[in-house]
Amino acid sequence: MSNNKYKVLIIEDEQNINNLLDTLMQANGYQTIIATSCGSGLMMYASHRPDIVILDLGLPDKDGIAFLTEIRKTDFTPVIVLSARSDEKDKVEALNLGANDYVTKPFGSEELVARVRSALRTALYQAHDSELPTGRFQSGDLLIDYEARRVFIGSDEIKLTQTEYNIVDLLSRHPGKMLTYSFIVKEVWGYNDAGSTKRLQVNMANIRKKFGVKPGKKSYIINELGVGYRMCDDNE
Repeated sequence: MSNNKYKVLIIEDEQNINNLLDTLMQANGYQTIIATSCGSGLMMYASHRPDIVILDLGLPDKDGIAFLTEIRKTDFTPVIVLSARSDEKDKVEALNLGANDYVTKPFGSEELVARVRSALRTALYQAHDSELPTGRFQSGDLLIDYEARRVFIGSDEIKLTQTEYNIVDLLSRHPGKMLTYSFIVKEVWGYNDAGSTKRLQVNMANIRKKFGVKPGKKSYIINELGVGYRMCDDNE
């Protein structure tokens, strides 16, 4: 049965965190591969071909960004950055270079496992021509019918503008992944200028209002201030 488990490559040089991640992943049914530097991580990646990577940035030989940059030349294997760096610039750089998610230390074990599951589900969807099998996306009461370009919450249809729909559509095709402002702007409008982020934020405020999102309540779209937006998947 172990050969059927997802393989998780953990690249982390702090032994206590390494042990914690190893135990946590195995307890949730994953097979683990351990590396403690960028160089050994690249070797382990090439020889074991993991299904997902948990990557620290502060490695002893090279920055973890070097690992991410190298594998993104050829592969789209999900990478979750797990780092003590909480600066907005570090998060944006990692996400723009191809990280699927960014988790800051200290981290919650349940949250990290949920993000690993989400990243693996997203990779599975993308392996099938980036389309969900039914042509629909659902998260809780939110339902998106891609063919009809219609959005529902429960039995109520939500009337979105073309731009608002395009934003929701884009986020839903990457469930669980944090998409940066610049990525969303480029995909939706095709260009990025000084007012692009503000334009996106205005559209998102309208979307959240139409979705009936109230302050302090769980919403379908999570905003990480200064970074971007993430569509919740069905298990959040």
